[in-house]
Amino acid sequence: MTATPRAQIAQPTPSNPAAKAGNPRPIIALLLIAAFVMILNETIMGVALPHLMRDFAIDAGTAQWLATGFMLTMAVVIPTSGFLLNRFPLRGLAITAIAVFTAGTLLAALAPSFAVLLMARVLQAVGTAIMTPLLSTTILNVVSAEKRGRTMGGIAIVMAAAPAIGPTVSGLILNNLSWRWMFWFVFPVAAATLIAAIFKMRNLTERRPASLDILSTVLSALGFAGLIYGISSLGEEATGHAGVSPLVPLGVGVVSLGLFIWRQLVLQRTDSALLDLRTFTNRSFTIAVILVFFSMLALFGALIVLPLFVQNVLGLTALQTGLMMLPGGLIMGIFAPVSGALSDRFGPRWIVLFGTVVSSLALWLFSGTVGAGTESWHIVLLLMLLNAGLGFTLTPLLSSALGSLRPSLYAHGSATVNTLQQVAGATGTALFITLMTNETTRHLTSGENPLLAGAAGAHAAFTGGAILSLLAIVLALFIRNPHKEEAQ
Repeated sequence: MTATPRAQIAQPTPSNPAAKAGNPRPIIALLLIAAFVMILNETIMGVALPHLMRDFAIDAGTAQWLATGFMLTMAVVIPTSGFLLNRFPLRGLAITAIAVFTAGTLLAALAPSFAVLLMARVLQAVGTAIMTPLLSTTILNVVSAEKRGRTMGGIAIVMAAAPAIGPTVSGLILNNLSWRWMFWFVFPVAAATLIAAIFKMRNLTERRPASLDILSTVLSALGFAGLIYGISSLGEEATGHAGVSPLVPLGVGVVSLGLFIWRQLVLQRTDSALLDLRTFTNRSFTIAVILVFFSMLALFGALIVLPLFVQNVLGLTALQTGLMMLPGGLIMGIFAPVSGALSDRFGPRWIVLFGTVVSSLALWLFSGTVGAGTESWHIVLLLMLLNAGLGFTLTPLLSSALGSLRPSLYAHGSATVNTLQQVAGATGTALFITLMTNETTRHLTSGENPLLAGAAGAHAAFTGGAILSLLAIVLALFIRNPHKEEAQ
């Protein structure tokens, strides 16, 4: 647990690897492809949950751990990425991340049990946890500020559109094949990306002296793991199958996280923090990451509830469910780079405000108009509206959050954003599942028809998300143009 002197970190390396590597666009494109496949894979299990529940004889609370366990692992690994990105070269980290992800994908395709499948998802998550902050940090280092919004649109597609497309891919596969083919579909793409990385990847970023504080690493793992495990256990408790009280892991997580924050504040004095929290002294960064948290909470909550609702209540097939998700993902893919270009030109505030209002409207319409007799086209339109709002929100937020930091904090800012994204995903999943399950159970207990009870549960989940979306609208009013602020 050694400290690295401030002057040592502030001093740049003698040469610039990016300049030697030439045009960075092919490398960024390769990283975007790798990250897209990895994040798409994060939600590929959503439509398959009913199939897995039948095959492995598990309930929804247990099945959700294929999503939550993925996010839990990422939340544990990502805080160390600031150290990894400063300490190791881009090429080695990228190849390692893709290789670990590819190995996990192969294991998932061959998994003989739910436990092995969950272990495979953990391996996939480790690779994804390294790749996502690596991508954003690379862009921040090699793309000029005036073009950064458009490039960040690619990251927004990876963060949001890829998860939205995941259910469509799995739905198309599940229509005729078993759930294992979801991984056989991903595996050759991952393997091809790995081969391309081995031959084409170059070092674009500069390395900085960095040390790994073991105590910080342990406290980070206990803090974020306990927090996400406790939040996710709320979903299991709602189904009556929680192993321990959620208060136990939540307590461990809160205490460990508090100690982790204290430790980072101490280590910041010598520039040796595992996760430098001076990023939060920047007002634009703080407000933007809070809004990213709420945006991802709404997205992942909707992506976990909708497949369950349309299959269990509306009686649609996995293929129909997946196809319903596709237009929304495409809409987000279209609007993410557009909003980035608009943010480069006009600043992020009004674009983010527009996006949060549209997203909130979509959640309120889900809450007020979706029921047991709802037509599928109605849900498709609302999902397109939700994803359009998120498309206008995420890209400007990423540019505002990360672009307002000084270069020495890029890696730490990327790690913070990606960590909170996973906490938001776990929170959204657990919150929506808990609200849906509790309300459904209450109506079933009173003797109501199962379909009507399921619709009432979905209504409760979307109402909760809609209420939280109002806070996001208020926060959007405080967004500033990072180029008008001095980077801190």
